[in-house]
Amino acid sequence: MRILISGASGLIGSALVAKATALGHEVVRLVRSPPTATDRTARLWNPARGVLDPAAMHGFDAVVNLAGENIAGRWTRAKKDRILQSRMQATSLLATTLARLSEPPRVFVSASAIGYYGNRGDEEMTELSGPGTGFEPQVCCDWEHAAAAAKERGIRTVFARFGIVLSAAGGALAKMLPAFRLGLGGVVGSGEQYWSWIALEDAVNAIFHLLETEALAGPVNLVSLEPATNREFTAALGAALRRPTVLPLPAFAVKLLFGQMGEEVLLSSTRVKPARLLETAFQFTRPHLDAALAHALAQRKF
Repeated sequence: MRILISGASGLIGSALVAKATALGHEVVRLVRSPPTATDRTARLWNPARGVLDPAAMHGFDAVVNLAGENIAGRWTRAKKDRILQSRMQATSLLATTLARLSEPPRVFVSASAIGYYGNRGDEEMTELSGPGTGFEPQVCCDWEHAAAAAKERGIRTVFARFGIVLSAAGGALAKMLPAFRLGLGGVVGSGEQYWSWIALEDAVNAIFHLLETEALAGPVNLVSLEPATNREFTAALGAALRRPTVLPLPAFAVKLLFGQMGEEVLLSSTRVKPARLLETAFQFTRPHLDAALAHALAQRKF
C-alpha cells in the first residue's frame, strides 16, 4: 500500500510511519520545510497558505491526516485560533485537493477526538451519540466537516476520534510522569470524571484497521474497552511507578492554572465505547489499563 501521511512527526504519526515502513508499505510524509532533492519520502505543503501541489498527490492508495496544533496549554484567544485553524486548514486543503484528482485514493483517514462528545458524566458514548457543548466539541465538529469535499467525491472518509493515547514518549501521559515519579501525583478534581484512553500500539493498529476495513466510514472511536475514572487512572499510574498518589489537584486549582483547557479536558468526563471497532472485529493488543501503562513505561527510560 502507498500511504501519504500528514502530521508524521507527531506522537501517533511517527509510530505509524515506523510500523507502516516495517510492514513494507511505501510511506510519503507531508512536511512544511522543503525536503532535500534526494528525499523521495516527503512532499512539501503549507496548509496556512493553501500550498499543496496536486501533482504530488497522485498514486496513493490511502491518506492519513494527523496534522493539528497541540491542545495542551492555557487556551488564550490566540491558542484557540491556532487549534481550530490548524485542523480546518490542513483537513480542508487535503480533502479538496484529493477530490480534484482524476484517480483519488480509496480511503482518507482524518484525525478527530473524543472531545467531540464533551462533558457527559457517566453517560456511555458511541459513534451514534451527538456532540457536546463547548470549545472542544465545536472544534471537532468543524474539523470533521472540513473533510466534506473528500466524502462528496466518493472517497471513503473515516474520522478517527482518538482518546488519550498512552505513551511515555509524548502526549498526556508524558506530561504527567515527572510529577508522578516524584510522588507528587494525585487525583484531579473529584477524580470521578472518566478518561477514555488507548495504548499507542493499539491506536496505530486501529489506523491500519480503518485503512483496510471497507465497511468503516464516518466516525470511529479509537479508545480502549475500559475507560477509567481519573481516580482509577491515578491509582494505576502510581502503582506502575511504585509511587504514592496522595496529593490531589482540586478543581479550583485546575481552573486557576489551566483555565478553559483545564475545565474541558482535565475535569471533563467522557466515557466512550469503541463500538465500531468491536463491530468490525478489531483485536486490542493492550485493552487493560495496568498492562498498557506498564508497557508504555517500559518503552522509555527516565
